[in-house]
Amino acid sequence: MSKEIQFLVIHCTDTPAGRAVTPDDIRRWHLSAPPAGNGWKQVGYTDMVLLDGKVERLVGNNEDKIIDPWEITNGVAGINNVSRHIVYVGGKSGDTRTVEQKAALEKYVLDFVQRFPDVQVAGHNQFANKACPGFDVRVWCREIGVPEKNIRV
Repeated sequence: MSKEIQFLVIHCTDTPAGRAVTPDDIRRWHLSAPPAGNGWKQVGYTDMVLLDGKVERLVGNNEDKIIDPWEITNGVAGINNVSRHIVYVGGKSGDTRTVEQKAALEKYVLDFVQRFPDVQVAGHNQFANKACPGFDVRVWCREIGVPEKNIRV
């Protein structure tokens, strides 16, 4: 059953600073059968921010506020049917975002909040005991001007 977007969740690939990761890497890590991958039917993220700031689409969607079954990604167990997920390359041992990634992620988040004014932006670590995404999303959202009502506390 289709549901409205409630969350935009920010993730990291948990790879060292400067190490390139491609969309094909994500697909292999998530879709390949164990032990090579997770064996999932769908990747964990809708979009990916590469080191140079380019945003790559991993899972197509129709850009509306409804998450249809074919748009669901495996970012956070329990909320995937009401969430979109974006990942940036890096994040191992803290915030490794490049200047380009920071700019791209800022534009992405601000555009997303403008398009979906009821969405809450959060880090993966706000839903699970993980270090991902390597920075405090709440603090960063306030720094870039995300309205308080759109920041998950």
